Amino acid sequence: MYEGKKIRLREYKKSDVEAAQNYINDKEVKKNLNPGIPFPYTLQDEEKWFESNTALKDTYNFAIETLEDNIYIGGCGINQVDWKNSNVEIGIFIGNKEYWNKGYGTDAMNVLIRFIFNEMNINKIKLNVYSFNKRAMRCYEKCGFITEGVLRKELYREGNYHDIIVMGLLKEEFVK
Repeated sequence: MYEGKKIRLREYKKSDVEAAQNYINDKEVKKNLNPGIPFPYTLQDEEKWFESNTALKDTYNFAIETLEDNIYIGGCGINQVDWKNSNVEIGIFIGNKEYWNKGYGTDAMNVLIRFIFNEMNINKIKLNVYSFNKRAMRCYEKCGFITEGVLRKELYREGNYHDIIVMGLLKEEFVK
């Protein structure tokens, strides 16, 4: 659908559901997800989510698939749209850990950003990242995101409180 150098963003398929459920239940993956549901996510939960995903509403989730071998490795999407003020909130995850630290997340993020700015005509993209997720922060910074604020000790994970970093990217700042 929408291609980068390493990945394509495409619609979710029924065949992705089981892998998505496994990714979401992986402890390392789940730790970085919002809202970070502490309970195991059932296959039925994932199937309901899949059935609710539609292009007929403002929010949308893309599957991330590798270009070289068409493997579903994660997802990204537009979680909230404010048409009046022309901004969106996004999220991303790479669930297949074999593809961590190899540029797949950065490539997917850049494709998503181009889609939002060029196809949706949005002025600002924002996201939240947890202070312990250094890999994601590096990815977002490479894509041009700037830290706009810190929500101090906003998140409770694994027995400790952590900051949530609020980041944003304006259309005029994005280098195509």
